[in-house]
Amino acid sequence: MDNEVKPYRSSVVFVGSVPLGGDYPIRIQSMTNTDTLDTEASVAQCIRIIEAGADFVRLAAQGTKEARNLENIKKELLKAGYNTPLIADIHFNPAAAEVAAEIVEKVRINPGNYADRRSSSGKILSDSEYEEELERIHTRLLPLINICHRNNTAIRIGVNHGSLSARIIERYGNTPQGMVYSAIEFIKIFRAENFHRLVISMKSSDTSVMIEANRLLVKMMQQEGYYYPLHLGVTEAGEGEDGRVRSAAGIGTLLAEGIGDTIRVSLTEEPEKEIPVAKMLAGFLPRGVSDSRVKYTPAFRTAPLRPAPLRKVNGPIVMLNMTRYEKLNIASFREAGFTVDESKKEITGGDNTPDLIIASQVPEIIPSSTCVAVPFKIWMKNRSRKNLYPIFSPDTWPGRESASPDLNVIFTEPRTDISLLSKIDPSTAVLVFTYRVSVNMFAPDEFLRSLSSRKLNFSIILNPVFENESIEELRIKAPAVLGGYLNDRNVSGISITSLAVANSGIINSLCFSILQCTGTRITRNIYISCPTCGRTKFNLQEVLRKVKEKTSHLRGLKIAVMGCVVNGPGEMAGADWGYVGATEGKVHIYKGTEPVLKNVSEDKAINELLRLIEEDQASR
Repeated sequence: MDNEVKPYRSSVVFVGSVPLGGDYPIRIQSMTNTDTLDTEASVAQCIRIIEAGADFVRLAAQGTKEARNLENIKKELLKAGYNTPLIADIHFNPAAAEVAAEIVEKVRINPGNYADRRSSSGKILSDSEYEEELERIHTRLLPLINICHRNNTAIRIGVNHGSLSARIIERYGNTPQGMVYSAIEFIKIFRAENFHRLVISMKSSDTSVMIEANRLLVKMMQQEGYYYPLHLGVTEAGEGEDGRVRSAAGIGTLLAEGIGDTIRVSLTEEPEKEIPVAKMLAGFLPRGVSDSRVKYTPAFRTAPLRPAPLRKVNGPIVMLNMTRYEKLNIASFREAGFTVDESKKEITGGDNTPDLIIASQVPEIIPSSTCVAVPFKIWMKNRSRKNLYPIFSPDTWPGRESASPDLNVIFTEPRTDISLLSKIDPSTAVLVFTYRVSVNMFAPDEFLRSLSSRKLNFSIILNPVFENESIEELRIKAPAVLGGYLNDRNVSGISITSLAVANSGIINSLCFSILQCTGTRITRNIYISCPTCGRTKFNLQEVLRKVKEKTSHLRGLKIAVMGCVVNGPGEMAGADWGYVGATEGKVHIYKGTEPVLKNVSEDKAINELLRLIEEDQASR
């Protein structure tokens, strides 16, 4: 495996008195959404975040006034007995960064909009012009570097997908590669000034972009001999289940590979609500968890296995495991989201119903000791045996004289003898790999490696078994466990077995949320929304709820709800439509990256957004 790299263990950087990186625990942080000029409100929110368990608190510093007021906020926090390190979040204003660096323990800057030439000419720079531009950036950064040297202030080089500089995009495109080169260029500038108190981040609202960019960053830094701590986060993750699943799938995949030193879960909720989610994720995948993985890792190289498609659907399937039921009855199907017409004896499913149901102990159909697989698009009119496909046990594999033309589902587990699978044509069977997460959450690694080495291109459904987890825990742990395999397209389907959560409808919804938030199968709209900060121009949680209500009848759109024009237009990269705060009471509406309506009154903006979407769809 020529292009694998060694496990990444970062160097230690102190943020105030708190060590970050190395063998220290993964640090947790959040960001205030108050007006940074409102000292009382900002201090109160900082305290709520700290008491929830944060190691760091970040505040927006739009200009020098906000940056100077960080001193008052810090004094009030110290007076109240809180010495948690503070981080200033800077956009566009080098002067604000320089003021903040005298006060707080860490400053976050974005290479894409800190000190770079913003050109819309589309001109490709020559090598000499490119180097001249870097020299100008170097000169512009020197005052900040000197201030940070004097004050022992740390700096996060925070690269966001969608806000890369024109110079980078001209050469590398708006890509994970462009994100990484943007960071590496800034790292080299700081190293030239003997400044090493750096933390690096690669963020995107797209989990696959975020994962790929961080993997590539680690690989390139190792080649350069750099080992700076990494900050992980999925921007604009949203709220509720989707926000938690999207964050866990992105952050969890990387933590499971030994990548990441501090995390921020960005939810469109009160900032203190982010902390329990982040703590659960860091507790589930603590420092060193990846050390137990087998040598096979999907990171840093092309996925070793591209499984055969299981069904003709747009992405991986969802399998619902109903083996815990004494009998598979009508109520079970309704709970899973199916429409049941008892008068016609017909059961039908839709976009968010499972493609495959595994059931056991159905005595009115077959002996209770046998399992059956029920593909819903076939199992419709009655319960006759011809519509039920048997699952073969390992004992029967070698004895089958010919492959069944029907769907054959074979249960496998970590102890399965792979040589038995070599006797079966991969095009005739589906493998369900069931494993207990509490025993070995990385069990699929060796299974996939063994199949790959034998060139057995089966359709594979991963079925992790969780024992005592609540639904709140499942929403974090399940995407963290499954996200990497979906991102790398190693599997054709997923299933979740919970021994504690009895509602199959909840489990089914979670499965589809994981596919949706990893971008592997889209069955409803994707909503991305920022977690809000001091720049937000409206009640973002309320607006997001209203936008979802107005557009819930649509399907497959990516709609962004962003609090301000500073981060919004760049960080909603890839969205079909955007609702972005402009000034107080005014909103810009975007189609893609272009504003199509500006300064729309907030009371009319959602209706205008819906009108534009419907007109666009009608014109196609």
